Amino acid sequence: MTRTAIDRRTFVTGAFATGALVASGAALCGCADGESKNADGKPTQASPLELTADAKGATDTTAEANAAVYALLDFSDERERDFATQGLIAAPDELEIIDENGKVVWSQKAYAFLDAEDGSPAGAPDTANPSLWRNAQLNHLYGLFEVMDGIYQVRGYDMTNITFIAGETGWIVFDPLMSVECSKAAFALVAENLGERPIMGIVMSHPHVDHYGGVKGIVTEEEVTERAIPIIVPSGFEEHAVAENVYAGNAMGRRAGYQYGAFLDRGEQGALSIGIGLGQSTGTVSYLSPNDTITYTGETRTIDGIEMEFQMTPGTEAPAEMNTWFPGRRALWVAENCTGTLHNLYTLRGAEVRDGNAWANYLMETKARYGSQAELTFQSHNWPHFGNDVVNEYLENTAAVYKFIADQALMYLNQGYTSTEIANMIELPDALARTWYTRQYYGTVAHNARAVYQKYMGFYDANPVNLHPLAPEDAAKKLVEYLGDTDAVLARAQKDFDAGEYQWVAQITNTLVFADPSNTSARLLCADALEQLAYRAESGTWRNVYLSGAKELREGTTQDDAYRAKGSADVQRAMPVAMMLDYLGILIDANAAASTDLTVNLAFTDDDPYLLTMRFGVVLYQRGVQSDDADATLTLPRLGMFAILTNDEDSIAKSVQIKGDPTVIEKLTEHLVTYDFFFNVVEP
Repeated sequence: MTRTAIDRRTFVTGAFATGALVASGAALCGCADGESKNADGKPTQASPLELTADAKGATDTTAEANAAVYALLDFSDERERDFATQGLIAAPDELEIIDENGKVVWSQKAYAFLDAEDGSPAGAPDTANPSLWRNAQLNHLYGLFEVMDGIYQVRGYDMTNITFIAGETGWIVFDPLMSVECSKAAFALVAENLGERPIMGIVMSHPHVDHYGGVKGIVTEEEVTERAIPIIVPSGFEEHAVAENVYAGNAMGRRAGYQYGAFLDRGEQGALSIGIGLGQSTGTVSYLSPNDTITYTGETRTIDGIEMEFQMTPGTEAPAEMNTWFPGRRALWVAENCTGTLHNLYTLRGAEVRDGNAWANYLMETKARYGSQAELTFQSHNWPHFGNDVVNEYLENTAAVYKFIADQALMYLNQGYTSTEIANMIELPDALARTWYTRQYYGTVAHNARAVYQKYMGFYDANPVNLHPLAPEDAAKKLVEYLGDTDAVLARAQKDFDAGEYQWVAQITNTLVFADPSNTSARLLCADALEQLAYRAESGTWRNVYLSGAKELREGTTQDDAYRAKGSADVQRAMPVAMMLDYLGILIDANAAASTDLTVNLAFTDDDPYLLTMRFGVVLYQRGVQSDDADATLTLPRLGMFAILTNDEDSIAKSVQIKGDPTVIEKLTEHLVTYDFFFNVVEP
């Protein structure tokens, strides 16, 4: 049974009308007739604790905690703001990017609340950590910027920057954003202000979707082929782009909605910055396969008269990543290895754990190779840093923060501390903690320390009790049995909430929710606690996940596809045969297919042959092997396998020839699973 098969339930409690099913966008009440409604027309009803499904303001405890931040940091230090504004050429008065169907896929207009009436930065409200508010204002600065003569960036048109390097006749583009609509709009801004020039080359620094998904907004597949436009990537790029966005793509996409605040309104009580930008665009994601691969540090390319030297940095911010040095301009592109914030060793959307030690060492290698000459660094997020002294300080401080987390987490784990204990113990040295670009707007010291533990020790903390714990729902039900009177538990939780113990209140009430999702008082108090945790968070992603959880506890899990980026099949179609066969195994419910026993020759017309076997519901394959005793032989192009994966009957009929058992494809696809994107997160 899939998780989503469990959670589509009817809420039935004595306090509410029987059979009130949560609908997308409706308040979670299931309320009886005659109840009151809020300003948006949504029903509200007091719980036994007089709780409502409305969003709340900051409590006095939260307001005091946020006010205290001003004493911790030097808000008079405006160097980062100066760098973020330097070189502005042009920007529209309002920026809202709309797709062909009228859907807003990116909006800076939504963040107008960050500005005062006179256009100056607005002061932080009680519902926002002042440090995060300041970072949001810097990420709200958008437009076309001259980084230096011949290097330009469009910033604030997506989560990522798109960079244009002027060659002799055209542009070399670095990291063409996430959405086609956004990169197209950015390219139009460049053409309007700098003139129309052709794309002569594309460099994708690493295989995260916000660095390649907009590529078809600046160039077509036909142009790349006809004009032999190089698309340059680090070794391993395509493998990791596919593995991350296909193998675990559904779950990662759902969790990314939490991380990036896709379901939240923008505002003083809603989504702010995520440190590396303002959030995730929801336009059309595209993909073009690279045709030029960098394999070693020091490898060079000259495109349209521009010389570039590449430094490989695998296992840092991405499994495959590279920096780029421009010797003719003394300019250093640091990809996403340096940003205006502490980054993630583990990202909340889910990803492979990154190596903090390697990250630090590669940045020190960067400093050793280019530090004596570099006059500026620029990157795929946030703003450049100018001046040789600043550049070297920037590289070294960024290296130091990842090295500190990696080393200290290992020091603690070798003393027997667990992941949770370490996350509550580790703190940055004061000098690093006060540096604006190592503040915790995206990654945090706490969850990065957990990542180090995970990398070296895995999920298990050595306590036998935690070796094979009960499922959350089962454990919650047993705990509730032991607790006894849940109303008494809720009453105590309310007192703890009033005392500002929001983390504990969230934990205990969420336990009650997992034991009984229809316990509306538990849902609403848990939501209120998560909301206060959000308001105090300096990390934009933590703020978003807290607020997203609160929203779903109050309103239910949305099913609205408007919150999702419009995916294309480009990445899946780019999979080599072996990865398609791996993905076939991921899509099959092995328990349901346990009795399926197949041997299939795959005779690809444009690739090596494969022998596919299916035993006990498990898909196995061998390259370069065929069997005389196979149940069937399929003759097909590589994309014929893609048709089988998607169960596209028309494409299968056109591209796949079957010799032998005519039902073999039906048997292969009989137990394919269709994923529900909007699965529950804060309830079973």
